[in-house]
Amino acid sequence: MDEMEEELKCPVCGSFYREPIILPCSHNICLACARNILVQTPDAESPQSSRASGSGVSDYDYLDLDKMSLYSEADSGYGSYGGFVSAPTTPCQKSPNGVRVFPPTVPQPPPQQHLLPQPGSLPPIPRNSCITCPQCHRSLILDDRGLRGFPKNRVLEGVVDRYQQSKAAALKCQLCEKSPKEATVMCEQCDVFYCDPCRLRCHPPRGPLAKHRLVPPAQGRISRRASPRKISTCTEHELENLSMYCVQCKNPVCYQCLEEGKHGTHEVKALGAMWKLHKGQLSQALNGLSDRATEAKEFLVQLRNTVQHIQENGVEFEACLVAQCDALIDALNRRKAQLLARVNKEHEHKLKVVRDQISHCTVKLRQTTGLMEYCLEVIKENDPSGFLQISDALIRRVHMTESQWGKGTLTPRMTSDFDLTLDSGPLLQTIHQLDFVQMKVAWFTFDPASAHPDIILSNDNLTVTCSSYDDRVVMGNTSFSRGVHYWEMTLDRYDNHPDPAFGVARADVLKDVMLGKDDKAWAMYVDNNRSWFMHNNSHTNRTDGGISKGATIGVLLDFTRRILIFLINDEQQGPVAFEGLEGTYYPAISLNRNVQVTLHTGLPIPDFYTPGEADPTGSMC
Repeated sequence: MDEMEEELKCPVCGSFYREPIILPCSHNICLACARNILVQTPDAESPQSSRASGSGVSDYDYLDLDKMSLYSEADSGYGSYGGFVSAPTTPCQKSPNGVRVFPPTVPQPPPQQHLLPQPGSLPPIPRNSCITCPQCHRSLILDDRGLRGFPKNRVLEGVVDRYQQSKAAALKCQLCEKSPKEATVMCEQCDVFYCDPCRLRCHPPRGPLAKHRLVPPAQGRISRRASPRKISTCTEHELENLSMYCVQCKNPVCYQCLEEGKHGTHEVKALGAMWKLHKGQLSQALNGLSDRATEAKEFLVQLRNTVQHIQENGVEFEACLVAQCDALIDALNRRKAQLLARVNKEHEHKLKVVRDQISHCTVKLRQTTGLMEYCLEVIKENDPSGFLQISDALIRRVHMTESQWGKGTLTPRMTSDFDLTLDSGPLLQTIHQLDFVQMKVAWFTFDPASAHPDIILSNDNLTVTCSSYDDRVVMGNTSFSRGVHYWEMTLDRYDNHPDPAFGVARADVLKDVMLGKDDKAWAMYVDNNRSWFMHNNSHTNRTDGGISKGATIGVLLDFTRRILIFLINDEQQGPVAFEGLEGTYYPAISLNRNVQVTLHTGLPIPDFYTPGEADPTGSMC
């Protein structure tokens, strides 16, 4: 259950949720944290169309306020996002877990008081207060009910409570006579906690006891506490219980809502029936995600075996190379050291690529497992209305997480074979020209000498970020003028939806603007929703599909066809980006302080692409 912990923490305070409420965007936030990030907007700028908070907004009317509304369909997509309806000028801050929030505009409770004060002592919510979701940055004007208009997430609160209790004190064996030892299992049929010696003595795995189910102590303690079903009341009619489900608004409603409110003409169904239906849908979605998690575990085993094979093949190849070099007497010995260095370089590179993929896949699997465990805990809840408040969002998250395990995610980026062949047939007079017959891949790093002063390099110049909020450029230390080359970059950090640019550039490219602003660079810049190609400040081929933390951006430069292609997560992004490329180009990237990228080079050409053939998409730009 440790993987689930991040699901139970508030994006503002970074601690476990306390009295969580559900925003219209389906994200959760502590009630106290919601008060702290409220921003008061001027009366003149209060949109009349923002009629209510959580339950008063139908079909997410506020969605037009998000970042996408700041761009027209014909714009270049280059810009920044303020994130507020009224664009307040209050400077933003960052919460403990890195999410950008805005400072409170209402009085704070004393620092020593961690718990929420009584409702009577809370300061009133200022009129025309605006709250912005710290995760998706969508804003909403509160109505007269203030934060009371948002439904409480009782299901999440119950899961947090059970999780914290399971982590509290270690359970003791109930059969130890003196100094009880820590329990290791619990029998669900006997309802007894056992340590290992008492289990072997009192609960042997034979006879009728062999059919008993033993579970970990924490799971046993949770199963002991059957949470009673809570009666939920309507946020608009506080004296009425929620008894029906509005299909159109996707919210539980009361009978008074049907008689007086806007739900009167909507299709409604019985709360219990919809509760069972959505539980079934979530369970079905989890089955698919569970299959992906199983595949990921098997894939990690495959990758670890690949590491072993690379090590074995590397040792074997080194031994073969040494034997060949020793046979070519003294003149060959001077060349042997250079060849060994190249073999070791490929050996270490292969190990690094596979280990990086293991690390990346492990993190993604951990996140998937955490979501699965959280959803399973939610399914255990006996609160129909509370469950239905979050079930749609969880189902979408489960499907989205499953799609992230799509094509290419579980495909090794590196093989264990060494694509090196030593030609030992030349005569003695050609020994000094001895080299590997073929080198399929090339390695390079970011070049500190070519980087803007604000660029920050680490990890042997393979990882790059920036100290400035403005875009800065850094290039690779190797140039290309012929052949086919492919490299990738993974997003280690991606905050506040910036738009980094990836591509190639001439040696004299401008370093203090976004890549592609001048005529010395050919690039793709991309945010969390879509991408554009840019050269000489001309923006073309806007394509849906953006990036997030953990995404992989690939760059394919083919001089045999003189084209440049971009990929996101192993899928080609848009058509061929640029054609007619001639001359010498350096790999390049521009980014600001909200982005950190790690470079991966020496990679094989993607399987879908065959150099020298027709354009795989059938179009050029």
